Parts: sequence; C-alpha cells; structure tokens
Amino acid sequence: MSTAARWHSGVSTDAGPTRTNNEDRVYADDANGIFLVIDGLGGHAAGEKAAEVALGVINRELGEETADPERRARRAITAANNEIFRLAEQQPEWRGMACVLTLVLLNGDRLTAAHVGDSRLYLLWSGTLRKLTSDHSPVGELEDLGQLTETEAMQHPRRHEVFRDVGSRLREPDEPDFVEIRSLPFHPAAALLLCTDGLTDVLTATEIGEVINAYDGDPASVAASLVKAANERGGFDNVSVVFVPGPDFAPVPRDGAAHARHAITRMRPPKPWWRTHGSQIVWLLVGVVLGMMLWWVVELVRGAGRLC
Repeated sequence: MSTAARWHSGVSTDAGPTRTNNEDRVYADDANGIFLVIDGLGGHAAGEKAAEVALGVINRELGEETADPERRARRAITAANNEIFRLAEQQPEWRGMACVLTLVLLNGDRLTAAHVGDSRLYLLWSGTLRKLTSDHSPVGELEDLGQLTETEAMQHPRRHEVFRDVGSRLREPDEPDFVEIRSLPFHPAAALLLCTDGLTDVLTATEIGEVINAYDGDPASVAASLVKAANERGGFDNVSVVFVPGPDFAPVPRDGAAHARHAITRMRPPKPWWRTHGSQIVWLLVGVVLGMMLWWVVELVRGAGRLC
C-alpha cells in the first residue's frame, strides 16, 4: 500500500572533513515507507562496495512485498549479507568487506526496524529523543548497560569495533544473533532519525535533539543541519542521516518563544489593588501613628510646664 501522503523525509550524507571517499549509503522511499542507512566496513573501495551491494540487494528484495514486514526485512538483509560474502570470496581486494545498517519499514501507524551493528535509530516524541536500537559493539553494549556514560563511550578507543555486521560470513534469516528486530506503534506526532556513527561519535543525544527540535517544516534542512554540525565538530568519519517526521510532527515557529512569552503576559491576571499600593498604605499608616505619638508627647510636655 502506498503511503505517499504520509511520509516526507530528508536525507544527507557526506564524506566528512578528513575522508576522501564516502563508504556510507542512504536511502529513502517515501511512497513505500522504506528508509535505510548503511555504513561500509573494510576501508576504501571494499567498504563502499559492501554498502553499495547491500543497498541494491535490499532494494530488490523489499520490492517483493509480503504481509509480514519483519520477514521481509530479515530476508532482505540476509540476502545482502550473503551476496557481500560471495563477492568478497571472489575478489581478493574485497576480502573482509562488510557493512552495518539500520532499516525502517513504516506501514500506516506501525514501525518495523531491522538493525545490525552500530548505526542507530532514534525516536523523537514530545520533545524527548530515545534510542530504539542497541549498539552491537563492546563499547555500545557497556553504554547501554549504564557502565559507560555517553561521553565516555564517545571517547573510548574501541568505539568502532562491532561484533555484528552484514557480510563477514554466511547467514540464515532467523539466526538469533544476527538481525535485531523491533516492531512498535508509530505516533503521527513523532519523528524518526536513522544515522551512522559519524554523527553519534561527535554529537550527544541532547545536541541531536536540539537540532531536530528546531525543525521548521523542511526535513531536508534538519538532515543537512545534523551533518553540518558533525563536520563542524571536527568529525573524522563519513556521516549520514535520514530524518522522517510523522504527518503530525509539528514544526516549531521561528518566533515561537516570543509568542509563548506574549501569551503568558496576556493571560496573567491583574494584581489586586492591595499588592500594587500596599507599601504606600503601610507607610501612610506609620506616618499617622508617629504624628499622633508626637502630638501626644508635645501635649504631655506642655501640661507638665503648666503644673510647674
């Protein structure tokens, strides 16, 4: 079923300030609710080749629709895995090539995410950014368990190691330690972010959320802003994002803060008269009392004088 009226995504990918080639691939099919980020592993041509093969095979396999999105995703990623492995066996220069990826299928109000490696899927709803995928890496696992802080994980020397990938050996679709699947409702007022680790290695979740919360109705602008922010932070890796706002994900007005402030001012009830003029009344009463006391003292002195 086509969902052209529901999805309007933004994508951006860049080699980064220190790389000469881009081993990432991004894909967004708004009409069919298919979104994908791929990060090639193996260096130079091999990483690019793995990502390119994965993109082509997954596209082809997902074209054969079935009633079960989870089954479609597992079969497509497994087919990509086995094709990458087969090609690497045939070409010595491609030996060891693989990739990591995050795939999202949106169908109405249902989200199916299929994930391998350390690329990520985030959900933003009601101003809160939440990571939906687990990092299949030693450092990411420690972070998910709370044994490393986000900053410690970002700075860890082993942060690029992964223990799951697509392509390093032959796989079956239902292997328990291969494709991680999550299926959950997707609220139309929420938004999704798929990204490679070139983004999350340099920007915290809070910083990513701030960029998304500045959404002005143009998904491509959010995607480009995230990539730009990563590069300006001194990112050393390829960086890629796919941003998918739900149909009711509300843009933030550029003067929204001013509007809110003015609304609060208009709605604030007037202060009661006694709060506005209370201090003046108190000082007036003090003056009256002091005047009466002074008059009384003077009269006492005068009376004493007459008695003498």
